[in-house]
Amino acid sequence: MKIFQSHYNQGQWSPELPQSSDAQWVITFGCRIKARDAAFQQQILSSFSQAEIVGCTTSGEIYDNQVFDNTIVLTAVTFEETTIEVGSALVNDFPDSYAAGKGLAAAIPSQGLKYVFVLSDGQKINGTDLVKGLSESLPTNVLISGGLAGDDARFEETLVWHNEQVKSGLLVICGFYGDKIRFGHGTLGGWDTFGPERKITRSEGNVLYELDEQPALELYKSYLGDFSKDLPSSALLFPLSLQAPDQSESVVRTILNIDEQEQSMTFAGDIPQNYTAKLMKANFERLIDGASGAAENAMSSLNSRADLAILISCVGRRLVLKQRVDEELESVEEALSDNCVKCGFYSYGELSPLINSKGCHLHNQTMTITTLSED
Repeated sequence: MKIFQSHYNQGQWSPELPQSSDAQWVITFGCRIKARDAAFQQQILSSFSQAEIVGCTTSGEIYDNQVFDNTIVLTAVTFEETTIEVGSALVNDFPDSYAAGKGLAAAIPSQGLKYVFVLSDGQKINGTDLVKGLSESLPTNVLISGGLAGDDARFEETLVWHNEQVKSGLLVICGFYGDKIRFGHGTLGGWDTFGPERKITRSEGNVLYELDEQPALELYKSYLGDFSKDLPSSALLFPLSLQAPDQSESVVRTILNIDEQEQSMTFAGDIPQNYTAKLMKANFERLIDGASGAAENAMSSLNSRADLAILISCVGRRLVLKQRVDEELESVEEALSDNCVKCGFYSYGELSPLINSKGCHLHNQTMTITTLSED
């Protein structure tokens, strides 16, 4: 596996893009304006004419152990014995997100499939249903990871691209095939739970109406105090931890919006009835330790060195960490292999298995890491 990486910042590429390359896969993360610039995209297409080029807008693009805004991070991978297949689809071409997941899975061959990387629009999708459709349609032993595109903290428009297509509402799936490809995964949060455990007694899809038969928004506000006046933006600082009745591990959900009249809250993924929920708040040291732990998990499940690490972390973590966000990335670097190339982005949702399973889940407020190598 050979990897070339370049960063477009302040009007130039560093290093310059090659005139031609035999890379098969190029991933680019970054600026919405540049993504829509046809001449800019053509430059990438010309340099990597043999590659499948995929990417998305971000809430901060990760280059090595730093985070940038309004730039483009490009990572080109040349495999020795691994082949890839890439498919794409528009959310609006399907009746719902579940069907979109099934349709996206059908866009690539399943025979010999080892790993799938997915990029999705960050606002026009129910991430839980997307993952469910993918998981039910792909072979059971196939690892799924990826993320939902970001748009800083604006929540205005997210874009995903595949070769010449650069669109809102686009979904992209990258399939990897061959006996030499190796992959690992890790995901950890680092938030502290507080307050009593509550039962979700009324919800529909990703809308929460009642906790312990009490209006959800009213109860949530009672814990936030002065922060409640800044809802829904302040909700990024106080996500919810969800746990199924028959599971020991939990997932985290971010609040996207509130409805004062209904006293409800809308989340980035499903909020199933009869799950238990606890409020969470930031713990700076544990957030950074969580990123390091995700990297350690990704390395241990890889059982090999890591040539490439794809880091996808939640915009909420970045808003909490602020100037300390580089510490999150530095802690990851310390846990990865020497000379491992790192790229990624801050997202509106992360797709990754839980630590002790291969079944994919939608996460919020987590750092997820996928490591790749080729024997």
